[in-house]
Amino acid sequence: MACNLKFNGIDGEFSLDKFKGKKIVLYFYPKDNTSGCTLEAIQFSELKDEFEKLDAVIIGISKDSLVSHKKFIEKHNLTVELVSDEDISIQKYFDVWKLKKMYGKEYMGTVRSTFILDDKGNILKEFRNVKVKDHAIKVLEALKELQC
Repeated sequence: MACNLKFNGIDGEFSLDKFKGKKIVLYFYPKDNTSGCTLEAIQFSELKDEFEKLDAVIIGISKDSLVSHKKFIEKHNLTVELVSDEDISIQKYFDVWKLKKMYGKEYMGTVRSTFILDDKGNILKEFRNVKVKDHAIKVLEALKELQC
């Protein structure tokens, strides 16, 4: 169950129990400071207050180190929490670490995906193979629909 996972954040290790009573938006992205990942992080940061009004927290997850995340946050004034998944255990749990192809080469990597969880770690909604443009808005709209 997702609530048993340990997350390695800038302020230390935590579990989803930290967010009792809240919805949790987990978004998985490939790499800090790349164009699509930066746009996605900025869009989620810009909408953070709207998510908070719906009692939701946003957590971005990539394979990058905490040092990389800290620089990424500072460079782009991000307000979302970022988690380092260097051992890819969380990505494997959510089945987003997959074989990818680019320019005729195959490699393992993160498939951009987002999950809305309840406070017990149950998946309420998932978005796979995400296109960055307006994705944060789509997640916010889905969260509003789940409130009904």
